[in-house]
Amino acid sequence: MKNLKAIILAAGEGSRMKSKKPKVLHEIMHKRMIDYVLDAAKHSGAQSMCIVVGHQAEQVQSAIEREDVSFAMQTERKGTGHAVKMAGAFIEDDQDILILCGDTPLITGETLQHVVKFHQQEQNSVTVVSAMVDDATGYGRIIRDAKGAFLKSVEDKDASEAERAVKEINTGIYIFAGAQLKAALDRLKNDNAQGEYYLPDCLEILLSDGQRVGAYTAADAGEFVGVNSRMQLADAAELMKKRINRRHMENGVTIADPSHTYIGSDVVIGQDSVILPGCVIEGNTVIGADCVIGPNSRLTDMRLHDGVTFQTSTAMESEIGSNTTVGPFAYIRPNCQIGENVKIGDFVEVKNSNVGNGTKIPHLSYVGDTDAGEKINFGCGSIMVNYDGEKKHRTTIGDHVFVGCNVNLVAPVTIAENSYIAAGSTITRDVPADVLAVARARQTVINGWKEKRIRKKDEK
Repeated sequence: MKNLKAIILAAGEGSRMKSKKPKVLHEIMHKRMIDYVLDAAKHSGAQSMCIVVGHQAEQVQSAIEREDVSFAMQTERKGTGHAVKMAGAFIEDDQDILILCGDTPLITGETLQHVVKFHQQEQNSVTVVSAMVDDATGYGRIIRDAKGAFLKSVEDKDASEAERAVKEINTGIYIFAGAQLKAALDRLKNDNAQGEYYLPDCLEILLSDGQRVGAYTAADAGEFVGVNSRMQLADAAELMKKRINRRHMENGVTIADPSHTYIGSDVVIGQDSVILPGCVIEGNTVIGADCVIGPNSRLTDMRLHDGVTFQTSTAMESEIGSNTTVGPFAYIRPNCQIGENVKIGDFVEVKNSNVGNGTKIPHLSYVGDTDAGEKINFGCGSIMVNYDGEKKHRTTIGDHVFVGCNVNLVAPVTIAENSYIAAGSTITRDVPADVLAVARARQTVINGWKEKRIRKKDEK
């Protein structure tokens, strides 16, 4: 939506996390908490975002590398109203300002879209997001009049007995008209026991000025749960896991055991793919249709085309073509392009390599820094020797090459198409096309060797 900005409050110390790392940088399902909030704000239509930082500010700033994000510093923590004041230069009169908390990773862009739409349709000066909960203990309450209009937000400790019975809570999420927010912040006072400036006080200021103040009741209170401890981090991760897995299953993916499947929020999976138990799929991984993943596999920032079978293996930052099989116990390291109908078998490691269509690497091989063509057969124990002790070198193998068992190809070396490499060979020079290359000592049989050995032992 146009004319929308977002301020994310992330200056708190988060002492209950007991961590050297800032609270908002802790991860849930392989993604930092604050990234969920930033993505939700972006999805709601925010054109730019300002993160208010304080404790361990440098770590947060260095971790967030986005062109649409700026930072404001809150050196002294004097309440939420004071935190928003520190972002005063970011607030514009003609912009709506969405205010979020950096430790609420479960919030969704869809919910924020509804909040923004409600705020703008109602032409409110400020809209506070509320939610209904069974136990409101400790939360601020939203108090409405007999007609259901917003009356006030009251803190739990200041509420009357009747107000404490209210189940509608203040989630701490707001959207202000920029001009009204600036005016209210200028009039905030800290005449309370804590000596802090509280953002909810802006509601009463605007209401007393005759401005429109509304409350939008969100459907799911669980979206606004804050994460302040390791236990709450685990609880939020469980909720996020269920949400993500449910979304994939609704889109036609079979997840055999959702309780033991961990899929990141940015992962894309095609229809009729099957995810078996014990899988971790993270980052910007994209899995095509009709794939079978697992059991017990890990994919990080991978691209798998349709029909891939990936069993009990690990792969990262690479691409796998259609109808290729991987595993079990294979390891695909970054920067690999693996073609269609390829076999990467058990205990095979591929690193920084291109593997052409139809090539087979069935077992116990290392293919590193290699450009391998189509329909090559790598025998058991094939090793691409890419490191000379100082530098890495590449191996080039043409189409239809047969590499025998226990072969070492010592890079830099080129094996031309249609050639055969005899088992047990160590190849150090280029091999031309259509030949058999043998590089091993001739077999020698020594007659009487055993008897001589026994005689020497007896003489001792």
